[in-house]
Amino acid sequence: MKRVIIYISDSTGITAETVGHSLLTQFPAIEFEPVTLRFVDNETKAHEAAALIDFAAEKSGQRPIVFSTLVEPEIRRIVMGSNGLFMDFMNQFLQPLADEFDQPVRPSVGHTHGQEQQYDARMMAVNFALDSDDGLRTQQYDKADIILTGVSRSGKTPTCVYLALHYGIFAANYPLVEEDLEKLHLPEHLKKHRQKLFGLTISAERLHRIRSERRPDSDYASLRQCQYEVRQVEALFRQSQIGYLDVSTISVEEIATHIMARAQLEQSGHEFTMPKL
Repeated sequence: MKRVIIYISDSTGITAETVGHSLLTQFPAIEFEPVTLRFVDNETKAHEAAALIDFAAEKSGQRPIVFSTLVEPEIRRIVMGSNGLFMDFMNQFLQPLADEFDQPVRPSVGHTHGQEQQYDARMMAVNFALDSDDGLRTQQYDKADIILTGVSRSGKTPTCVYLALHYGIFAANYPLVEEDLEKLHLPEHLKKHRQKLFGLTISAERLHRIRSERRPDSDYASLRQCQYEVRQVEALFRQSQIGYLDVSTISVEEIATHIMARAQLEQSGHEFTMPKL
């Protein structure tokens, strides 16, 4: 079973894609063909979007599922006249909010409260994550909210960038090398920040597949080496009383959310607190 999914927005479409994807994951038996229509912000583009939806319905023989965050009423009316199942996220929630606030809705495309401050804070966090990637600039760890550690290719870098971009978390990462694993000890520059450490582990089989894509037929990517490193790093985490998470089967988004909860990271404006694990 295959269905066309159309995400439509008068801005970037990120909200429509995120919420729509979360809903669609509840239907694993269906194959989805996604299309995103961004910046549909005038009536001409609205008519073009409606024509595309009608074309998709005719071609597939089934009406597309349309996830919309369109704000302007006239643009929304034009698109809703097409042959799709229209899931209107904005209208669904705006009127109940207007009733609760006893205030009229004033359509405003792409505006959010505190957007500039949040953007600046997140960009600072992204710069920190990139500047502190892969064990660089350990002298900056005093500024870190969290320091992710684990073996090479266990997902540390993308998780740090995601934490920075979506939550404004100052996240550094440090790869544990063979010497650390052999001796089962933390490097000195990690020991003094142990309360900020959080470990990522991964199944040896998954690690073997990831490393084989990068360096096929190498000792680094061999299943034997991966099994050894995973076994040792988990022993080191337990010995050092570092909280850790198995990331073998979960997405970066889920990894970041688990870390936020388990490490009790809290967002508060530009400030983030990191209690002891």
